[in-house]
Amino acid sequence: MPTTRRDLLRIGTLASASALLPSAAMAGTSPGGAGPAPARRLRILILGGTGFTGPVQVRYALARGHEVTVFNRGRREIAWPGPVEELVGDRDVGDLAALEATGDRTWDVCIDNPTTVPHWIADAGRVLKDRVGQFVFVSTMSVYASNATPGADESAGTLPWTRDDQPLATRIADVRADMSLYGPAKAESEREAAKWFGDRLTILRPGLIVGPGDETDRFSYWPLRLRDGGEVLAPGDGRDPVSFIDARDLAEWTIRLVEARRLGTFNAVGPDYPLDMAGLLYGIRASTTAGARLNWVPWDFLRAQGLSPWSDLPIFIPGDGEDRGFHRRSNAAAVAAGLTFRSIAATTADTLAWFDAQPPERRAQRRAGLTAAREREVLAAWRASGNAEG
Repeated sequence: MPTTRRDLLRIGTLASASALLPSAAMAGTSPGGAGPAPARRLRILILGGTGFTGPVQVRYALARGHEVTVFNRGRREIAWPGPVEELVGDRDVGDLAALEATGDRTWDVCIDNPTTVPHWIADAGRVLKDRVGQFVFVSTMSVYASNATPGADESAGTLPWTRDDQPLATRIADVRADMSLYGPAKAESEREAAKWFGDRLTILRPGLIVGPGDETDRFSYWPLRLRDGGEVLAPGDGRDPVSFIDARDLAEWTIRLVEARRLGTFNAVGPDYPLDMAGLLYGIRASTTAGARLNWVPWDFLRAQGLSPWSDLPIFIPGDGEDRGFHRRSNAAAVAAGLTFRSIAATTADTLAWFDAQPPERRAQRRAGLTAAREREVLAAWRASGNAEG
């Protein structure tokens, strides 16, 4: 049974939600495909810098000898391993006074991590358009108007802005209240960035961002569940495609991109080989010693049980119908531009280590996937249907 348009809207919303959620900064970074040392020291301005990918960008940039300034709301204190200039302001209310107070100072590059709504770009553009040599906007794969074409690249059409009011008036609260605005707002933000920064613009479109520090648990669900052992409900037949990117791979590659002053638009997703649910789950299982048993249950049956892709079954999206291209977008341009990927084993081990280091109340609250009781209920229904093997 193909996924419906309603499912796709839900998938797009959940795929994007982490950009609007607070996230604990990761404790460190390990160079993934670090490459040669940079040819010159850059002055880097990072808008955000304390969320999911930002701390890795800062630490990686410092390790490579760059000068870093961050601009954010100042709500998270992070002990940096080197000097970092910290400017405070709230872009949702247009407070860029700290940036304006820097006068005519310039930066070689500005990396915009948190922008979701177009007025944030417009405000930054008014302050920075003549003061940065390159502007990097971290967008999302949710900007695409269709997920129906496997192998589609960055030239595929993006979502229009359809609200009756002016898009620049949209605020984060509007998007949180109606997550169907997320993809269109990001797409409009891309267009706004092009107005201000033109041929100095780099747009990164990550897919599902995973790894240590992810507060949504969308990837973590599977390492945690497989480590728990026992009979595990595995969706589909194992052949549905999967894509994601470790936040550290995205962050470190972003710094290497600006060192090379790479411009253009890139689908920032991995891995660099075809991966399906079987490859993912067996790869994760190989990183544990619990001996979990995967019970593959057809999507038609799971849907009849009222389960939803992505939310009840994290990462999983049926690979047919209107969504068959969702996990099959081309990342050839990004790979050619130096994007490298950690192994499933490395991401799994580091995610589990991060999760295990969280406070007890956080570890007790898994934020994605099926509860143990619901999983048992569906597996029992599958066995009772007479279709289960064994």
